Amino acid sequence: MLGQASIPLVGVVDATVIGRTGDTAGLAGVALGATIITLIFWSFGFLRMGVTGLTAQAQGAGDRREVEALLLRALLLGFGLGLAILVLQWPLREAAFALLAGGEGVTSEASAYVTARFLGAPAALSVFAINGWLLGLGKTRAALALQVLMNVVNIAADIFFVWQLDMGAQGVGLGTALAEWSALLAGLVIAGRVAGGGIFATVARTPRSAITDRAAIRRLFAVNRDIMIRTLALLAIFTWFANAGARLGAKELAANHVLMQFINLAAFVLDAFAFTAESRVGNAIGARDKAYFLRSVRLAGEFSLASGVLLSLLFLALGGAVIDFISTDPQVRAEAARFLPFAALVPLLGMPSWMLDGIFIGATRGHALRNAAVLATALYLALDLALRGQGNLGVWIAISASYLLRAGALGLYLPALLRDVESGSAARHLDEGGAEGAQ
Repeated sequence: MLGQASIPLVGVVDATVIGRTGDTAGLAGVALGATIITLIFWSFGFLRMGVTGLTAQAQGAGDRREVEALLLRALLLGFGLGLAILVLQWPLREAAFALLAGGEGVTSEASAYVTARFLGAPAALSVFAINGWLLGLGKTRAALALQVLMNVVNIAADIFFVWQLDMGAQGVGLGTALAEWSALLAGLVIAGRVAGGGIFATVARTPRSAITDRAAIRRLFAVNRDIMIRTLALLAIFTWFANAGARLGAKELAANHVLMQFINLAAFVLDAFAFTAESRVGNAIGARDKAYFLRSVRLAGEFSLASGVLLSLLFLALGGAVIDFISTDPQVRAEAARFLPFAALVPLLGMPSWMLDGIFIGATRGHALRNAAVLATALYLALDLALRGQGNLGVWIAISASYLLRAGALGLYLPALLRDVESGSAARHLDEGGAEGAQ
């Protein structure tokens, strides 16, 4: 939970450093730019999610060689994809701004932020892979150390670039990119120590045939393809949400971005239990242990529900003070305070969807994740369009309902998974190389 709670602090720091300058256009620009970066970078979030489930299953099956080979495969894939993003940044940036609304001043600030963030793309995607591998092994303290280091560097760099050099949104982007490269260097050291002997020793003792094993690569891409489609569908929800605020004006866009920090905090904290479920479910299926599977799901769900209630109460009690700390603009503060109750409901509304995500990711049921996310996104878009006449109220009703739509759509696949666990076919699915994930 501590490691997960520290992840959204990157976004909170970015918003606060620029928000306390009183520059509404700058804050709105960071909001729009962050949405674009999230859409592009997290399109490859399978590097975290897919690697977690596969690593946990390999560990549960006692296959140490595959555990280490997974790390190296994921690192090569993450760094290569990050380089591709860096090279293709101009068309990606232009396409994103063609899709997302924003005034001239907001778009200028957002463009400066996005350009700076692209510099960290290879590091950011590689860190996704390292985090996924560490979480798959249950090395949560190591993941926490990595995230804390990244946050410390990000805070210091943001303050220096924005408050000392007056670089605005561009400085926020540069600070975060620098933090991502620092996290990659530290992550390689941490992963090497967890594997034993350091990262270079891990590379040396892992046969090239294991890294390039065709069956393992096919399985990695089969699972990752479906998770990528699932991630793109869910990113469409939050991109649409940000664009809905941008259509209403800089005040609404900035206020919604401030409230999104509450939602990100809730999502990452409660995802700690989902990640625990991923690791435990993957271990249970790899070891063919039905009792461990059921106990893991029950305990993770109970703790997640209790934490969701606590977070909702904290948001209601302290949210006003946090809003005032992040932004100094009176209009942004008032708009954010108006819709704070919606943000406070998200820990309760989102908990079932995040927990189900963890269960299905750990079981590497990519087709269920893919289909449920596409269905939920389609229903959300229809609801948002129907409520467009309600202004920002309609925007918040739709995004709140999206969590229930996600949980309901994924819940349709839960009985089948439980039957597979009961019969033992979930383990046979692993033996067959994840063919089901490619359906």
